Amino acid sequence: MEARAEIIVNGLVQGVGFRYFVYREAQSLGLNGFVKNLYTGEVLTVVEGDKALIEELIKKIKIGPMHASVKNCFVNWQETKNEFDDFNIR
Repeated sequence: MEARAEIIVNGLVQGVGFRYFVYREAQSLGLNGFVKNLYTGEVLTVVEGDKALIEELIKKIKIGPMHASVKNCFVNWQETKNEFDDFNIR
C-alpha cells in the first residue's frame, strides 16, 4: 500500500551526518522524497512509497547514524501526492 509520511526528529541530529544517513537508507529501500535540516535544529524527512518500507525507514531514523542522538521522532501519515521521482537532500 502506497503512503506518505512527514517525519520530524530532534535531539543531536544536525552536524552528525544525519541527512546523509537518511538519504542512503531511503535510497536502499527505493523510497522517494527528501530530507532537510530545519532552522529549529530538527531534521524533516518527507517520504513516499510502500508503507511497510516507510515503517522500516522510520525504525532506522529512530536510531540514526553513529554520532547522532535521536530524542523524539514525530510521524504524520498523509495521502500520497506522487510529487517525487527520487530521494534527495535539501
